[in-house]
Amino acid sequence: MIFRQLIDPETSTHTYLLADRNSREAVLIDTVHEQFDRDRTLLRELDLTLRYTLETHLHADHVTASGRFRKELESKVVLGAACGVANADIALRDGDRICFGAHVLVAWPTPGHTCGCITYVCREEGMAFTGDALLIRGCGRTDFQEGNAATLFESVRKKIFSLPDETLLYPGHDYRGRTVTTVGEEKRFNPRLGLGKSEADFVSLMNQLDLAYPKKIDIAVPANRESGLAFSTDLGSIVQERPDAASSVASVMETQGRQDAEVWMGMGI
Repeated sequence: MIFRQLIDPETSTHTYLLADRNSREAVLIDTVHEQFDRDRTLLRELDLTLRYTLETHLHADHVTASGRFRKELESKVVLGAACGVANADIALRDGDRICFGAHVLVAWPTPGHTCGCITYVCREEGMAFTGDALLIRGCGRTDFQEGNAATLFESVRKKIFSLPDETLLYPGHDYRGRTVTTVGEEKRFNPRLGLGKSEADFVSLMNQLDLAYPKKIDIAVPANRESGLAFSTDLGSIVQERPDAASSVASVMETQGRQDAEVWMGMGI
């Protein structure tokens, strides 16, 4: 399988390209509007045909490029049925399969960060794409978009942690430059969801985070309910004034309302 991990530097969003070497069929997971040209160029350079754009959830920190890819490359927009995206081509339910060439991604609903979170599992390659449900040594917040800490705990423990320990986990974001983890690592070292933590511990921790309101949520969520097509091409409409360059990384993250700013601030870790 052809595999590329791409990063949007402003939001620390990971976009994943997967493709079959023989058929040249490809999927993109969690595209970013501002990175459309980058991703389209890569598809062209690798001589790939984009079949699907997959979303792990309805994003609050960036606008997807899925609708634009459908419009220009005729790919299909795919995400969880619980996300409520009316113009999606495929609304996934538990166990649904996305096939590209000889490869298969199986949809596992893993709600808790949002109600519509999906983890995509590729068993033959020993990998899974967890979105914001499980991050490297962390997890997404649970205080908006019908998030629920107890639900997230169950999603991670009963679903993601049911995969073999050597399974590679690729998150939706990372703010410390990390790219991949494993099920075994997160069971041992995740300070929130590791096996040494109880559900009560996790719920208490998440309820005390008191995070900043995501700065782009009021624009990103409505746009993403329309597969990004409701978003103005004027990128200045969502660009926030940047904090002073002398500010600490932690302060910048908090000011911009990043979803896991507490990792940098040391809250609850």
